[in-house]
Amino acid sequence: MIHVNRGATSLGAFPEEEVREGLRTGRFISSDIGWREGMASWQPLSQFPEFGATASGEPPPQIGATSVPETLAPRSGLPWDERQAKGLFNAFIETLQMVLSRPVAAFTAMKREGGLGEPLLYATIGGTFGVVFAVVYNFVLRSFTSLGDRHGALAHLLGGLGWIVILILAPVFVVIGTFISSAILHVCLMIVGGAKQTFETTFRVVCFAEGSASPLLVIPFCGGLIAGIWKIVLYCIGLARAHETDTGRAVLAVVLPVVVCCGGVLLIAIMFGALGAWSASQH
Repeated sequence: MIHVNRGATSLGAFPEEEVREGLRTGRFISSDIGWREGMASWQPLSQFPEFGATASGEPPPQIGATSVPETLAPRSGLPWDERQAKGLFNAFIETLQMVLSRPVAAFTAMKREGGLGEPLLYATIGGTFGVVFAVVYNFVLRSFTSLGDRHGALAHLLGGLGWIVILILAPVFVVIGTFISSAILHVCLMIVGGAKQTFETTFRVVCFAEGSASPLLVIPFCGGLIAGIWKIVLYCIGLARAHETDTGRAVLAVVLPVVVCCGGVLLIAIMFGALGAWSASQH
C-alpha cells in the first residue's frame, strides 16, 4: 500500500496499480508525495521508479500547504524505538505523552512488526508502575482506617503480606494479561472482519495502550476509571490505525468481549433463576 498526501492533506493509502491509474486519469499528480513501508521518507510520486513514465501534471494551488514532516511518516516508529539514543526513561516518557495526547498520530507511526519483546517491555514498565501505585495507595489508605482497631490492624497486617506478593508478581500479571487481551482482541477483530494484519500488530497496539493508560492510576480517587476508559479508547484508535480498518469494526471488536461476558452472565442468571423457580414449584 502507498500512502499519498497532497500538501498537508492525506488522500489515503492505495495499491500500486490504483496510484498508477490515478496518475493517468489526473486523480493524482506528480508532485503528490507518497510513502510506503520500508521508505525512509516521503517522496514525490514522480520520483517513484514505477511511476516515472506515468507521472505528469502540476499541483493545484495550495494555500498554507506544507510538506508532511518525516517524523510523522506512517510506520516510522515511536520514540520508544529510539530508546538506545534517547535513553530508556526519556523514550518511555516521550512515547507515553505521544500516545496519550496524539493517539492517532502515535498508532499511525507505530511499526506493525519488529518483534514482541520491545513493546512488551514498554507495557511491563507502564503496567507494573500502575499496579504498584494502586497497591501501595490502597494499603496506605486502609492503614488509616484500621488504626485504633487491634483486630482490624492484625487483619490489615496479614493482608499486607498478600499485597507484597502482588507487588512481586506484578510484572508477571502484566505480561500474562497483555497476551490474553491481545489474543481476545485479535480473534474479535477477525470475527468482525477488521484484522488486516497479523497478531503481532494487535499485540503491539495492546502493549502501547496498556503501558500508556496504566500510569493514569496515579490520579487520585478516579484513576482506575480514567485508566480503564482511556485504555478502551486507545484500543479502538490503535486497532483502526494499525490494521487500517474502519473505526466501527475496531470499536465492535473491543466491545464484543464485554457483550459476550455480559450475555454469558445474564444467561447463567436466567438458568439459575429458572432452576430455583422449578425447585420451588416441586415443593
